[in-house]
Parts: sequence; structure tokens; C-alpha cells
Amino acid sequence: MNEMAPLPRPERVRKPDWIRVKAPTSEGFAATRALMRSKSLTTVCEEAACPNIGECWSKKHATVMILGDTCTRACAFCNVKTGMPRAVDVMEPQNVADAAAQMGLAHIVITSVDRDDLPDGGAKQFVKVIEAIRASNPTTTIEILTPDFRNKHEAAVEMIVAARPDVYNHNLETVPRLYPTIRPGARYYASLRLLETVKRLDPSIFTKSGVMLGLGEERLEIHQVMDDMRCADVDFLTMGQYLQPTPRHAKVQEFVTPAAFNSYGAIARAKGFLLVASSPLTRSSYHAGDDFEKMRAGRAAKLGRVTAQAHA
Repeated sequence: MNEMAPLPRPERVRKPDWIRVKAPTSEGFAATRALMRSKSLTTVCEEAACPNIGECWSKKHATVMILGDTCTRACAFCNVKTGMPRAVDVMEPQNVADAAAQMGLAHIVITSVDRDDLPDGGAKQFVKVIEAIRASNPTTTIEILTPDFRNKHEAAVEMIVAARPDVYNHNLETVPRLYPTIRPGARYYASLRLLETVKRLDPSIFTKSGVMLGLGEERLEIHQVMDDMRCADVDFLTMGQYLQPTPRHAKVQEFVTPAAFNSYGAIARAKGFLLVASSPLTRSSYHAGDDFEKMRAGRAAKLGRVTAQAHA
């Protein structure tokens, strides 16, 4: 009787030295994880397998993911599970506010799964979380990273902007050409319009967006995305290396070098972004609190220059 030959294992792509990080082991990491569990909160740090989780959690920095841990989309780059989500947790806003208070956060980042099953896409829950944090922690600055609220973004953005988060982030993720395979449930220009809407409704709110590199994009395509963001008056651009979370997800086409990230960052700054973070390990909420202070300082300096020129 012939034995069947074993199936070949998928080829393991070796990460370059500049992308490797140590496994988290600190007491701060354990304390942050315990707090999130005690409040029944989900973090994108865990769900998206972020490489910076050890560093951020050791410093008691975490990005809370509201509206459950199950997404109604199935993007080719994302490790968050897909399916039919559970009912919205009415205690979630207060639990987030309590966690922010216990961690003593000066700045908090709130994101969510896509909830295409909800009439408002989950926008009301963002508002409730912002209001709960403001009530319990009035000095904490709030950054939100929202989905695109497909086919309902105008109403959703209006109610969230009215709650006045300090930073509104929505990631374009990749170049338009790759949307059908990488972000099939979304539309590039709809995401751009969302960012434009935020600025139109309240120009004082900082806007932020990010892209992943290494998915097969071309250099000039990245330059065009930068120009599109500037046309939408986006303040802050983040650029980081895409990492394949499992063999089922889109493959890494290229490990972009730190030098190339530096080059992209220099070009983005020349195009007029208020702030740019560009490195292999950059993620949307990495060093978010420090970056918020830099944005505030950058805006103040820019306004000061404009005022001086007006009086010259």
C-alpha cells in the first residue's frame, strides 16, 4: 500500500532584521491585558496582531476596539475575525471610560470593527464612548479611528464630529488599484470623501490617515495617494510595513527598507502634511499621544507664521 506524500508546507518568508520585535514579557504588559479583560474590552493591538503591542502595553498605551470583536467585512490584510457580530454592549462606553481612568491616559485611541449590520454603522456607539470619556476624564484627549460607514458616512460623520473628538482617523490603507483585492468591501474615493467631510464640518479637528507598504504598490501610486490626502486637507499621514498575519491573508510583496520609508516621509513633508510618521513599524496609533502634541505644536507654529506674514 502506497503512502501518500505529505503536503508541502507553505514557504515561510523570513522577516528582515529591521522588522523583528521581542515577545512581550513586562509587568506593564500583563497589567494592561488584565485590565482589558476585567472590563470585557477588546483591543486592536491583539486582534490585528500589532508588532508594537509589547512596547505600547508596557507603557499602558492601548487602542480599544469597540462594537465587539467580529467584523462584517473580510479585508485581505486584516486579522480581525469575520462573521455576524453580537448585539452592541450598552456597558461598553462606561467600561472604556473606566479603563482610561484606571490607566491614567492623557490620550486614548478608539477604533472599531466594521458594523454594516447596524443602521448607523456603529456611529452612535462612538458618540457614547466619546461622551463617557469626556464625563469621566475631561482632560483626556480622544482620537478615533473609524470604518468608512459604507453608504451612510454623511450622517455617521455628522454625529461623530458633533461629539468633537480631538483627532479623526480613517485609513485609506492602500492605493486605489489594489482595493479590489486588498480592501474589496470599501471604495477609495468614498474614504477620501469621509475625510473631506470631517474637515468641512469642523476644520479644528485634526484628521489623520494611513497606508501600508509592501502590498505591490508602485512609488508613483503612493505619491498620488499623498496628493489625494492633501486635497482632502488631511493633517497627519502614517506609513508602515504590511505584515501577513496568516497564510490565508495577502502575501507580502516587498519588505520596504527603512531608507525607502525615510524617502517617502521626506516627500510627504514637502507636500505639506502637518505631521508624518513613516517607518517599517509605524502603525495608526503607535505613539499617538506624543504625535498629537506634535500636531498641536505644528498647527500653532503654522498659525503663528501666517499671522506674522499677514502683519508684515
